Amino acid sequence: MSNVPKSPAASEVPVARAPRAPRPENARRRPAVPPNPVPPIDFPAALPVCGRREEIARAIRDHQVVIVSGETGSGKTTQLPKICLSLGRGLGAGGSGLIGHTQPRRIAASATGRRIAEELGTPFGEVVGYKVRFTDNLAPGASVKLMTDGILLAETQTDPLLRAYDTLIIDEAHERSLNIDFLLGYLKEILPRRPDLKLIVTSATIDAERFSRHFGTDERPAPVIEVSGRLYPVEIR
Repeated sequence: MSNVPKSPAASEVPVARAPRAPRPENARRRPAVPPNPVPPIDFPAALPVCGRREEIARAIRDHQVVIVSGETGSGKTTQLPKICLSLGRGLGAGGSGLIGHTQPRRIAASATGRRIAEELGTPFGEVVGYKVRFTDNLAPGASVKLMTDGILLAETQTDPLLRAYDTLIIDEAHERSLNIDFLLGYLKEILPRRPDLKLIVTSATIDAERFSRHFGTDERPAPVIEVSGRLYPVEIR
């Protein structure tokens, strides 16, 4: 019996382990859902920003960061996402990213999203939707996501490089809230690691050059496109 080999103890038996699956680069990457169809896009000629549409589109194509300066009523808030859509942003099948559009307040995020969806002639949420605290009406395959700057800031915790987006529009940056200031600093840090990400910052005229210097260099500041406000007839009685 002394020649019979002993069975190895359980602790000595090698355990076959399944190879560990590689960790995804980013758990928040947009699922590979084909984009919902976007109808032909019209641009209201009465809005001043539409008169600079070609110039804005060219700047977005040629630069990673663009500053759009304009007064209230210029149309920049509703037309910039449509310009990005016309460039093919937010439309990549296979989950290349959304057009993210931030607003300082929840009501503005909802109202702006509804307005853009109405101009596109699509149900709210299908192509253009919004997300605020406790509410998310964005359908799978949507292209434009309206949200508060606080929502985007919170997403940096789970999506550090913001790979859910291929374009970001930071609207009303001149309001200079704590959330906006932090986002602008954070975006400057990650842009070199996301050369595919386009950033559009809108601001009142007084702050445009400051944002241009922040995202550029002394030799090459980020381009600034100025859009005048909309003129309304004034009747004097």
